[in-house]
Amino acid sequence: MPKFKFSQKTIPIFLATLTFLAYGLLIPWLGFYWDDWSFAWIGEFLGPLEFFPAFSFVRPFVSPIFALTTSLIPPIPILWQIFGLLMRFLSVLALWWSLKEIWTKKTLQTLSVALLFLLFPGYSQQWVAFTHINQEWVSLVSYIFSFGLMARAFRQPIHAKRNTAFALFFLFWALFPTEYFVTLEPIRFLFIYAMVGEEISDFWTRVKESAKRWLPYFLLWMTNVLWLVYFYTKGEYSSYSIRESQNSAKLSLEIIPEIGELFYKFLWQIWVRFIQIIKDTPSAPTSILGLALAIFTFALLTIYLQNLKLTDSPSKRFLWASQAILIGVAGLLLGRIPSWLVGFPLKIGTDYDRLTIPMMLGTAFLVAGLLELLIKNKKWRTVVLSGILAFALGQQFLSANLFRRDWETQRNLLWQLSWRIPAMEEGTTLLTHELPMIYESDKSFTAPLNWIYAPDYKAGDLMPYAFIDTKKRLGGTILPTLEPDTRIYLPYRTVEYEGNTSAVIVFYAPKNGCLRVLDSTYANAKLYKKESHFLTDAIFLSDPDRVKVDAESPILPAELFGKEPAHEWCYFSTKAELARQRGNWAEVVRLGDEAEAQGFYPVDSFEWLPFIEGYVHIGNLAKAKELSEVAIKKDPRLQNGLCQLWARVEAVAEKDKVQNMQEILGCAP
Repeated sequence: MPKFKFSQKTIPIFLATLTFLAYGLLIPWLGFYWDDWSFAWIGEFLGPLEFFPAFSFVRPFVSPIFALTTSLIPPIPILWQIFGLLMRFLSVLALWWSLKEIWTKKTLQTLSVALLFLLFPGYSQQWVAFTHINQEWVSLVSYIFSFGLMARAFRQPIHAKRNTAFALFFLFWALFPTEYFVTLEPIRFLFIYAMVGEEISDFWTRVKESAKRWLPYFLLWMTNVLWLVYFYTKGEYSSYSIRESQNSAKLSLEIIPEIGELFYKFLWQIWVRFIQIIKDTPSAPTSILGLALAIFTFALLTIYLQNLKLTDSPSKRFLWASQAILIGVAGLLLGRIPSWLVGFPLKIGTDYDRLTIPMMLGTAFLVAGLLELLIKNKKWRTVVLSGILAFALGQQFLSANLFRRDWETQRNLLWQLSWRIPAMEEGTTLLTHELPMIYESDKSFTAPLNWIYAPDYKAGDLMPYAFIDTKKRLGGTILPTLEPDTRIYLPYRTVEYEGNTSAVIVFYAPKNGCLRVLDSTYANAKLYKKESHFLTDAIFLSDPDRVKVDAESPILPAELFGKEPAHEWCYFSTKAELARQRGNWAEVVRLGDEAEAQGFYPVDSFEWLPFIEGYVHIGNLAKAKELSEVAIKKDPRLQNGLCQLWARVEAVAEKDKVQNMQEILGCAP
């Protein structure tokens, strides 16, 4: 009975399946991150055409891409995540097609490169979709298509001019929108050299013919290089500064260890990170799910690759392996040059791993070439490849889950903010020392703040609100000092925010706890003295009176922020703070009683304070005493806050009972 074989026509379906398993499983629970918010806000409130002036000083050729995509796709996170998934699939489909055009009889080898490229685990920024699709992935896909069209021009001389023209068109959109891929063009020469070798064996004749065919691409590449040189030096480029080195000896000492680190990270570290994470957290639900997904993927890959119908010639295995290794080494080194020139470190698993995009193709070639060279047996080669790819897919799932958690934290924080601050005076700056998210910054998070509190914003106006991180901004142009009446200035692409240190609200958003508005009475520097001085030094500036306590709560668009979360502890905590600010102690107590009745209690004992004070104000000192003892037992750091609280209520409570409580707490007389 003949053995079942998968037709090569099933390869696109197989690639689509792997793309979905790697990047699509958690899409409904993913959102906007980092600059996604800024770009989404610009598209929504200023319009797609605003991207032209927004990028006039930084990557001006990327503006048409943003303008086009934002005209077609509304700023809804799930739509951009789906678009990101489709672009990732398009990239691997384009690569598989292009490599087939270059090596017409190496289906399994070129498919291996495409799979390694697709699941490359060193890049964890897939879900920062709005930003990276527009800034990098459109250009990368264009580059890949230019390779395939270049090969098609070689294979079909009758249509060479047309295909070359299209290849140059795609190369333009690969190079000019971003400097990420500026050094990759020599790889094309190696592709041409490999194809020319099918017809010409003499080395120098082959080099000359390859150079001749590369010439139009080389000229466009040099035009781009001249443009970048002008833009970096003579123009108004305002993004990065070129790294400087005092002498060639120093430069050599810098390069040698960095090359070693580069190959270590891309041939080993990125591929085994999944194993290390699973080993460190074997019982975590995410680890269990990730491992199960990796095992399933391994079985799927092994079965498919072992039973893929091939019509290739098995000869010249060593030749293809050597070509792939050469292209891989060149691609890895060339891809690192742009980020190295501007002094960016190569940190895997951080925001910096976006810099690995230009190195993805080189890494895929290098790994595929080494497997082809070192493992002669096709069966065992596909087993090893399947294992590597399964770990890579598992790693992508773990990365996606981190973004899922971050999006949940973002939305919870913004809902808590809306509960605590129904509205506020325009020109208010929200100060804190850090946000409880990984994939956010104060500047980018300014966009959802204005989205919520200034839904009718019109172009030409100053932005009415801003988040400022004191740890990042203090001492710079945005926040020079914490002295009162100091100007706060935040440029936001084509608009600006102007505030003042005398018009701020200081808040605290702990990773384990609820959002709190700080002030000099109820939540002062003495109470939070164990926290960072970047937080406590700013508390005296906080002006809760800028909160419009009697306003209607803002309406948060469900397509952006999800449905209002279930009213658990943080709802009652933030609403109790707001009721306290109104002076409505009965409402504070009602909220506390309702929370207790539903079985909700604080993770952070500091959140007991408004309720304790509320019980004192309505005359229930027994309950206030009980909660005080529970709170200080759980967290002795509350002593200062509780002593301040019981001192404040001396005028509204029985003096002897207050003094008794102060003695129990060990308050200084």
